[in-house]
Amino acid sequence: MDLITSTAGTYLIWDVKSLLLFTAIFVLTVDYIKNLRPPGFPPGPWALPVVGNTFSVDHNKTHESLTQIARKYGDVYSLRMVRKWVVVLNGFDVLKEALVNQGDSVVDRPSLPLVMDLTHGLGVIFTSGHMWKQQRRFALSTFKHFGLGKKSLEPVILDEFTHCSKDFYHFKGKPFNPHLTLNNAVSNIICSLVFGHRFEYSDEKFRQLIACFEKGLQGLASVWAEFHNSFPLLMRQLPGPHQTFLHVFNSVKDFIREEVKEHKKKWDPSDERDYIDCYLNEIQTAKGQADSTFDEENLVACVLDLFVAGSETTSTTLRWAFLYMAKYPEIQAKVQDEIDRVIGQSRQPSMEVRADLPYTDAVLHEIQRMGNIVPLSLPHKTNKHLQLGGYTIPEGVIIIPNLTSVLYDKNEWETPFTFNPGHFRNEEGKFVKPAAFIPFSTGKRLCLGENLARMELFLFFTSFMQHFTFSMPAGVKPVMDYHLGITLAPRQYEICATPRLGKH
Repeated sequence: MDLITSTAGTYLIWDVKSLLLFTAIFVLTVDYIKNLRPPGFPPGPWALPVVGNTFSVDHNKTHESLTQIARKYGDVYSLRMVRKWVVVLNGFDVLKEALVNQGDSVVDRPSLPLVMDLTHGLGVIFTSGHMWKQQRRFALSTFKHFGLGKKSLEPVILDEFTHCSKDFYHFKGKPFNPHLTLNNAVSNIICSLVFGHRFEYSDEKFRQLIACFEKGLQGLASVWAEFHNSFPLLMRQLPGPHQTFLHVFNSVKDFIREEVKEHKKKWDPSDERDYIDCYLNEIQTAKGQADSTFDEENLVACVLDLFVAGSETTSTTLRWAFLYMAKYPEIQAKVQDEIDRVIGQSRQPSMEVRADLPYTDAVLHEIQRMGNIVPLSLPHKTNKHLQLGGYTIPEGVIIIPNLTSVLYDKNEWETPFTFNPGHFRNEEGKFVKPAAFIPFSTGKRLCLGENLARMELFLFFTSFMQHFTFSMPAGVKPVMDYHLGITLAPRQYEICATPRLGKH
């Protein structure tokens, strides 16, 4: 009897093992067949079952990994990121063909579960179709009304620099971390446009909010975000950095809701003070229209998007600027000489003198090129079949524009991996901007905040160079390493901002 029981138990164990083995083989086979590259689809590295190419990419250096893969598979190649196929575009010609010449085919954004959990399909950056067109058109016209791209916004930026410089002067040339002060200063520009007022640097609630905001952007580009987008039902139940990301941005949205609430108390439809006032008016005007996308929740989502478009990239670029000026003091000195010669030390910079500062402008553009602030832009999605590079890309495929491959392309830049302001100057020393300079991407999804960022960068950078000389603390060399989120930001550092003679 014991022998029979033992034999039956052995068979049962083997049956369970066989069942598990069969199930595993079946799942892997189905996964392999289901996820075969379609005919004419761009080539790419072999994908593992279930997880695809997720672990083929170094998520701490995603843009570098994707650029390296292009060397083997060409400028148009595909990756399977867990359950989704993505096509990575490399090189200026390919990006121009896709985003500009065939821009209507890739103008949409993919519906990523993590983003949808945050935005609920609202806003302007991650939406598509009628929603995106209506909200983008309104944002651009409203900002134009308040002086975006015009001289009327200059005093706001220059006034904010005055507050920021006082903070810098406080350290008297001793080492300090400029990160939070820069974030506050740049964020205050978008706050002035959106909320109608700025925040003091001593406002602890606002400082914490800005710090959390940056952490949230890092989480959006992490491997945790990738798994959340691939297994949303499971990941919504599990703890992890993806949950922190959602919590951070929900806190920012609560902050915005409070601002909207305060606006409504003093709201006068005949007196439009800022973006929120204009939006509240638009809600009333469009009430009852079937195609209107204006309501208070969309207002909150759009304001959040405007913070992303109008603050993080600019403050990150300025942090890179300080590092590059400290690393190349001879270049910094030439910038200061040009500013002293053209503007002097008492007059404030203005956009009108930009053409008279070709070297300063060239250095600023080279900082943007080398800083490579948004290395992979934001994802697009095909809304119809697309022919590109001899391949067929079906409708519904995610498109990744690899801006790194353009900004560091040896065919476009004389010394792509060396800081060289000469990339933006002709033989006569005049400023020129090559077509391959696309740090804000290109096409119909060009960064919403580009004009604001360009004005802020020039006025802030020129003002900083006019007032301070930047150097590393004694015995410390600049570390040009980075950490990757949606933006490519320098590692935390301390720097010395020494007041220039006669400026304080």
